[in-house]
Amino acid sequence: MDKKIRPAAVPLVTVDSYFSVWSMADNLYDDDTRHWTGKTNGMTGIIAIDGKVFRFLGSRIKNEAVLEQKDLEVRPLSSIYTFEGNGIRLKVDFTTPLLMDDLKLMSRPASYVTFSISSMDGKAHRVKIYFDANAEWCTDTHDQSVVWGRKNISGGISDMYMGNEKQDVLSRSGDDIRIDWGYFHLAVPERKNISYTTKIQASETKGSFIDEGKISPGDDKSMPVCLNSNMPTMSVEMDFKDVCDEVSCFIILAYDDIKSIEYFGKQLEAYWRKDGQNFDGMLHEAADDYSVVMKRCADFNSRLIKDAEKSGGRKYADLLCLAYRQAIAAHKLVSDDNGEVLFFSKECFSNGCIATVDVTYPSIPLFLVYNAELVKGMLRPIFKFYSSGRWKFEFAPHDVGQYPKADGQVYGENKANNQMPVEECGNMLIATAAVCLREKNAIFAQKNIEALKKWADYLVENGFDPGNQLCTDDFAGHLSHNANLSVKAILGIASYSIICGILGKREDEAKYLKTAKDMAARWKEIDREGDHYKLTFDGDNTWSLKYNMVWDSIF
Repeated sequence: MDKKIRPAAVPLVTVDSYFSVWSMADNLYDDDTRHWTGKTNGMTGIIAIDGKVFRFLGSRIKNEAVLEQKDLEVRPLSSIYTFEGNGIRLKVDFTTPLLMDDLKLMSRPASYVTFSISSMDGKAHRVKIYFDANAEWCTDTHDQSVVWGRKNISGGISDMYMGNEKQDVLSRSGDDIRIDWGYFHLAVPERKNISYTTKIQASETKGSFIDEGKISPGDDKSMPVCLNSNMPTMSVEMDFKDVCDEVSCFIILAYDDIKSIEYFGKQLEAYWRKDGQNFDGMLHEAADDYSVVMKRCADFNSRLIKDAEKSGGRKYADLLCLAYRQAIAAHKLVSDDNGEVLFFSKECFSNGCIATVDVTYPSIPLFLVYNAELVKGMLRPIFKFYSSGRWKFEFAPHDVGQYPKADGQVYGENKANNQMPVEECGNMLIATAAVCLREKNAIFAQKNIEALKKWADYLVENGFDPGNQLCTDDFAGHLSHNANLSVKAILGIASYSIICGILGKREDEAKYLKTAKDMAARWKEIDREGDHYKLTFDGDNTWSLKYNMVWDSIF
């Protein structure tokens, strides 16, 4: 098998930080699929070929054989597995359409799984596929209980759903937790010449498919069910009958989180709902748009890979293919009362902070390339919090709360010595200047000019030789005289000069640019140590990567 790149985790369903499921194994059948936290969010895939059963997705059930995985291709929006055996080739394509030029589509909590089957030997083979997903997708721990139901949606969609018995929407925040409100959906758009059987059961159905080659219709009515006693599943059997030429069908995995983010006391819905669309309508649209969306995704995949290979070669392209979905799916897209975009990041396996400025900073190049509105959506919560009167410091905040509650910073107990004053002021100024340059105007900056000037002046006074403080480099801890942090301050001041220039404030443009240039010249004099620059101004025989300098080239 040509693996091309062996990802530590393969993205499968990547919508946001709650609806985020990966394969952390060499082969799709080596282990259960897992939430990014490592907890299982189980799926099962089994194929019956001429009456013989093979597993291709999920961990071992009985002593069934596996359909050998021959290839894995990770593209920016798709992870495509190829399996072969018993005369059949099976391709399983997991695609989440995170297209940033279409925010409504990008924010849809719907991910496609496509099954494509063809004969390898020119003979017709009788083929069935069994697929299921379990209740772990809508619970945090196994001591919780779930209920379920189903409905038929126009367009021939059989929609099964499952959710926590107790619907405490947006009731808690944290890091290593999974969503336990809202409803997980398995939607099956029916296609001609394929027979479907769907079932919701309080216990797993995959064993009966292995033994009998089919699942019996009819849902289990005994609920609620605690996951510690049984594992409820939603399953579908797809009977392709005799297969020779390639035939395909798809299902949709979707999540209705009801409310997505708490924003200074108000619960906000996901962006895709902003024009009044309901969940059934979203599912109908996702099914109806399937062919067009998949074509758009394929075209985007090809363009990004081509551009990446031209820029940095095949290995660089592989890294971008992995990073693309991971970066976007670490965010939640909503809109505020004015219809403006808010794009909230979540710190993962840190402390769960929401809208962290020094998480925004390294991610903005991606969003500047494809849609600068998303960068503004990351910055707006910080500006709002800073200007609310609740933030007691003169420098920029680190974040606005703990995901999914953006109600005000909780990081570092809001003590002064636990903040990142130079780091976050520099980040906010650089990011805002980048938006202005990308959009060729300073409308966004003008709305927040008072805060930006205060942060620029703070860096003029305190940024060149930073005092003992934290920065985004966690390895450093509290550090005085941090040379790379000084670079960020210098470029933050230069960024404010850029903003002033676009606004036509020529005197301020010249003033802040001269300050930045004078600081840069002094920096080179005192930080140089032979053939390199030091970690800190007073740290002999030290090194660090001065990555903040990249903006000097970009700007």
